[in-house]
Amino acid sequence: MLAQLQHRKLNLAEHAAITELEAQVKELDGKRIELDTEVSDLNREQKKADAEVELVRTRRTRDEERLNSGAISNPKDLESLQHELVALERRIGTLEDAELEVMEKLEDAQSRLGAVEADLHSLKADLREQVTTRDASVTVIDEQVKGAQVERASSAERIPQDLLAVYDKVRAQYGGLGAAALRARRCEGCRLEINGADLRELGSAPEDEVLRCPECSRILVRTPESGL
Repeated sequence: MLAQLQHRKLNLAEHAAITELEAQVKELDGKRIELDTEVSDLNREQKKADAEVELVRTRRTRDEERLNSGAISNPKDLESLQHELVALERRIGTLEDAELEVMEKLEDAQSRLGAVEADLHSLKADLREQVTTRDASVTVIDEQVKGAQVERASSAERIPQDLLAVYDKVRAQYGGLGAAALRARRCEGCRLEINGADLRELGSAPEDEVLRCPECSRILVRTPESGL
């Protein structure tokens, strides 16, 4: 019973689900970090582009004010200022195109980041649910283990010490299963069928004699279907 309970505890379906979800969360969180970094970089790039556009617009406004003020009367200076205004206009157009491209990239990165964050939130919720279910199952099994240990201790008091020693030795050797039922000529510990000669020898043993499986040495428990 104790071995079965420990086996159940170690092989709960939630263990595998939790491991898989933890791996998915780790992978998706890595993508979130990458996208968060990309968004931060694009935010800085957009601010830089905004500042550059604003700087050139300020220069254009100043030149326009100088041109419209009438303070410049030299034809050559006027022509030079007009050429500069044309160049500034072209520069503003180029910078605004670059600014728009950055804004589009930023919008796309923010959209992808939002989708990853939503998926990550959902995965973490699934993980919490699996952990809660796992912990509840473990609690139930631990309580059953305590009960089985109490029952085993009570039963052990009625078992001869030499037999108990044999049982404990075999149990340690075979992962917690020291005794097994003999059913349909088969040891349910090693799952091997006992041959005819060994079976006849077991069948001729007194009812109070402790039987051992000739294949795995486990203590055999007689059943109505043993085939002896």
